[in-house]
Amino acid sequence: MSDPRIALVVEDRIARLTLRRPEKLNAIDAGMVDALLQACRDIERSEARVAILTGEGARSFSAGGDIAAWSNLDAEAFSRRWLRDGHDAFDALARLTIPLIAVLNGHTLGGGLELAACADLRIAEAHVKIGQPEPGLGIIPGWSGTQRASRRFGSSLVRRMALFGEVFSAEQALALGLVDQVVQTGEGTVAAEAAAQRVLKRAPRATELTKMLINAAEGEENARVVEALAGAAAAASADLAEGLAAYREKRPPAF
Repeated sequence: MSDPRIALVVEDRIARLTLRRPEKLNAIDAGMVDALLQACRDIERSEARVAILTGEGARSFSAGGDIAAWSNLDAEAFSRRWLRDGHDAFDALARLTIPLIAVLNGHTLGGGLELAACADLRIAEAHVKIGQPEPGLGIIPGWSGTQRASRRFGSSLVRRMALFGEVFSAEQALALGLVDQVVQTGEGTVAAEAAAQRVLKRAPRATELTKMLINAAEGEENARVVEALAGAAAAASADLAEGLAAYREKRPPAF
């Protein structure tokens, strides 16, 4: 990886992606954004069939965007680099073709919640707090904290966190649908590994296609899903085989 604070290990068909900046509560700066995007590309090119995302240490899954990294940017740099690059990385994470499990092993705030929203399954440890503090700092939830978060959690919950400043415990988050499972502190990775093993027992191509269709139903990536499915159908057709044969043989195709 280009940044050691984003660690990726692929082993036994499981990609394990870890934010490694515990001294800063796993807050994300520009270098980590770039490395996160690269990690998604590396996962897609690997043998992995499921991914697990977590943060190092027990205090924070991620405190979100590092204030020191963006607070001194001018408006143009903030919009063009910080927000746009962050969207590219988070979109790539949400659109991984394999299932993604997030282990919320510490507080999940702001961009950390936006990161968690990219996952297909969220497992929270019992001590975790979840919220969106950005408007209290004079900024918006800028990495799809109003868009993807509303699609996946419901706009009412996003309003409660972003507009009214509510912060939820792990048990409250479970009841509200922000997370899918709550485990004791320190047991999140074990629960994620068990979930990953369940994924590995399912057919990989069917799992990939099902995730794509669910994403399309949420409006996550409609255009790419339509083109990918249509392209796969065309690639499997006799028409393509004939077209390629005709090209190689330098003759008109007989469709």
